[in-house]
Amino acid sequence: MKKYLLTGLLVWVPLGITLWVLKLTISTLDQSLLLLPENWHPNKLLGVHIPGLGVILTAVIVIGTGLLARNVFGQRLLLYWDGLLRRIPFVNAIYNSVKQVSDTLLSSNGQAFRKVLLVRYPHPQAWSLAFQTSVASGEVASHLDGEYVGVFIPTTPSPVNGFYFYVRRADTIELNINVDVALKSIISMGVVAPVASALPVQKLN
Repeated sequence: MKKYLLTGLLVWVPLGITLWVLKLTISTLDQSLLLLPENWHPNKLLGVHIPGLGVILTAVIVIGTGLLARNVFGQRLLLYWDGLLRRIPFVNAIYNSVKQVSDTLLSSNGQAFRKVLLVRYPHPQAWSLAFQTSVASGEVASHLDGEYVGVFIPTTPSPVNGFYFYVRRADTIELNINVDVALKSIISMGVVAPVASALPVQKLN
């Protein structure tokens, strides 16, 4: 009986969590329908609620914003909007911080979360998976002896939280795996072992 119970759980737990995440994502994105005039709401026009239409609207808004930002008029409009938000007290602090992070993570030229490293944590005899987020520079680098990199070590099984600190580059090992593979290993608490991918391996001594 026990083995049948475990087998059933192995089937339903991943499926149930996947459906829950999808439902949460779709219901959140469906809130974008509130941007439409009430008479344009799908449930008003069609007489029935169809989940997921907000996903389409959100995609259209994001893609449309990207197209607008690519032309001269859109760039000027974004500069005006950016300058306006930066002049509002309290709002500017939040906006500047979030924009710096998003520019770093979403930029195609950015190096944040592009490399998976092994670092010694939480003690010198242990190794943890980490993501390189930056290279120490400016005021931070002036107080450090040698080349240091900023790393983020996610917690498991929730990689959203974690620890951030600088470590000497020579004390890290760059792994031949991509970020997706490393995240799977972290979320599964090592049950899904990281497998080498088609990335050039480089050990930093």
